[in-house]
Amino acid sequence: MRSDRVKKGLERAPHRSLFRALGLTDEELKKPLVGIANAYNEVVPGHMHLRQITEAVKAGVRMAGGVPLEFGVIGVCDGIAMNHEGMKYSLVSREIIADSIEIMAQAHAFDALVLVSSCDKITPGMLMAALRLNIPALLISGGPMLTGSFRGQKVNLISVFEGIGKVRAGEMDEEELAELERCACPTCGSCAGMFTANSMNCLSEALGLALPGNGTVPAVSAERLRLAKLTGIKVMELLRKRITPRKIATEAAFRNAIAVDMALGCSTNTVLHVPAIAREAGVDLPLQVFDEISRKTPVLASLIPAGPHSVPELDEAGGIPAVMAELSRADLIETGVLTGLGVPLSKVLKESRIRNPEVIRPLEKAYREEGGIAILWGTLAPEGAVVKTSAVIPEMMRHEGPARVFDSEEEAYKAILSGKIRPGDVVVIRYEGPRGGPGMREMLSPTSAIIGMGLGSSVALITDGRFSGGTQGACIGHVSPEAAEGGPIALVREGDRILIDIPARRLDLLVPEEELEARRKAFRPKRRRVSGVLARYARLVSSGAKGAVLEE
Repeated sequence: MRSDRVKKGLERAPHRSLFRALGLTDEELKKPLVGIANAYNEVVPGHMHLRQITEAVKAGVRMAGGVPLEFGVIGVCDGIAMNHEGMKYSLVSREIIADSIEIMAQAHAFDALVLVSSCDKITPGMLMAALRLNIPALLISGGPMLTGSFRGQKVNLISVFEGIGKVRAGEMDEEELAELERCACPTCGSCAGMFTANSMNCLSEALGLALPGNGTVPAVSAERLRLAKLTGIKVMELLRKRITPRKIATEAAFRNAIAVDMALGCSTNTVLHVPAIAREAGVDLPLQVFDEISRKTPVLASLIPAGPHSVPELDEAGGIPAVMAELSRADLIETGVLTGLGVPLSKVLKESRIRNPEVIRPLEKAYREEGGIAILWGTLAPEGAVVKTSAVIPEMMRHEGPARVFDSEEEAYKAILSGKIRPGDVVVIRYEGPRGGPGMREMLSPTSAIIGMGLGSSVALITDGRFSGGTQGACIGHVSPEAAEGGPIALVREGDRILIDIPARRLDLLVPEEELEARRKAFRPKRRRVSGVLARYARLVSSGAKGAVLEE
């Protein structure tokens, strides 16, 4: 066993003495040590119940003959961090989470890992660590929050963000907004809807590094606790069979996950996280792979925020296995890959079926013929940009308009809420990329304000930052190269015409090349003064087109 390096032999008497100080017995010291990375805290609603999930995991590990040893992991609540300086730290936390788990696992020679996650950057950071370490590991999330109910309508956190714009537009008063904010987030769990947290927890399942149900079983369900126990049991089985994460998360498995991503209309943040996770497995996933898979994968579910259905409804309809089984009918899923159950995916899918054909539609009645995310290229984004097509209304799939240019999220948000943005405009928010922000903030507040102000059918937003999975509308992010790197987005001036053509995968700045060349010669990038972890991150981070990973 890997843990023998800290338990076995004469020279390890001091080490055993420290383990005994934990209360471990002689019998326990003969068993595998399983690290339990618990992201519990009292700040994030998706994490407030993870102590209970972790206790269930530990019970499963003990039932299967292992010794669980729990340690803590940080977690940022993107909703609370949104629309202020705190959001600069969210994406940064992904790398710190991966590093901290690597440190704990290597320093204490764990034989296996169970990763107890829930929200946006925590799940990808944990999966990055699992693939980097390549010791038997599984992830179990806290599960999705239930939707709220406001005057007979389903609501969620995004409803509150959009409510601010509605108040400014005179469509809602402040008392109604106060009522809405009290009922939008009714339970623990990751925010209701196919936002980033639920997207990544569903893709963890599709990738095979989490068990069936991980992405969709509600946080408040007893089934979630049973799933946590089974995760503890199954990680011990993986250890006995010597099945490590890289044997599960192969290139074929990553392509499976991307196909599920496209079929569900997941968050555009997956285009940052999935390549970063794949990189740790030695798998290269350029943006072209996402677009290639998107073009041949239909949208089978219309989930919040793009549609009416919640993640718990997706679970009731058959969950991720049912989606994968349906995609496999069109040979869009490689069924020979291994899963966290220790068996091939083909065996899992044999027992899967669609239970509600409206929530998960059959291929013949797909919501859209192409996937929920598209990659755009053009003179404004030579290295690519990302848009969630499943959340774009038909009349905004092609749009041309004048640029309204802002060098920060705060400037743009203020302009939107004060009524300075007009129908037809293209809002450009720059210097919010991985390096320029730094930290690549999510633009949920500006996009929600556009929707709330009634401009969603006539205004587009383009940024070198990124978007929340709750964003809807013609919102194009990850524009690369970013402004801080001298990308064309830095050269845009007020009133320039911008063309967005999603079906043609184009994003173009309609300015003559000679004029752009003159602007390049006069260009001087803006630099924000930062210190501490943000300064280090800004020095090391790569382009959003590469997953915003840290370069060696």
